[in-house]
Amino acid sequence: MVKIRTLAPLVTLALWCGAASALRRPLPQMVAVTRRAALSGGLSAVAAAAVARPASAGAAPAGEPVVSADELAYWRAKLPKAQYRILFGRGTEPAFSSPLVKEKRRGTFACAACGTSLFASSTKFDSGTGWPSFYDALDGVQPVSDNRAVWALIGSEVHCAKCKGHLGDLFMDGYLWQTPTALRYCIDGLALSFEPAPAAA
Repeated sequence: MVKIRTLAPLVTLALWCGAASALRRPLPQMVAVTRRAALSGGLSAVAAAAVARPASAGAAPAGEPVVSADELAYWRAKLPKAQYRILFGRGTEPAFSSPLVKEKRRGTFACAACGTSLFASSTKFDSGTGWPSFYDALDGVQPVSDNRAVWALIGSEVHCAKCKGHLGDLFMDGYLWQTPTALRYCIDGLALSFEPAPAAA
């Protein structure tokens, strides 16, 4: 099984090298193209062959935080099965399945397992990919790799710095959406909880 959202780099390159025609979109509108639409333009086979990686099962990537058997047992008993699969099974939820994709209120997105603050709502943007997307993170987010070249080439999984739960992926394709950091944190909604900001007095 392939994580479609990890195909960012080659899809991005292809977009600027002729995908505009394939998708019947004028080039100036490419900054708003979604990953789902890009793959529908016939690019998925080429990109998948080059940068596809397992969605969950199998060996964890180098640098993956180690979660002990006792910790896994604790979270398995505490979390709903779907959340456990995402956070501690390195799963991926279906695109557009999380209500947090459309969450626009002021507040903080936290880890659904341990409650660590992860993202400020001010950094959330609509990527059109079907997963909550952010252009910056708080200190509670830990990439598996700190090598920006890796982020640009294949992306990096990101985890909660406290409980080590898997959150999603980090890509350096944010310029497609003109984000101020050129980054895109593509996060599973089931890995998050949302804490609205207090109402103004």
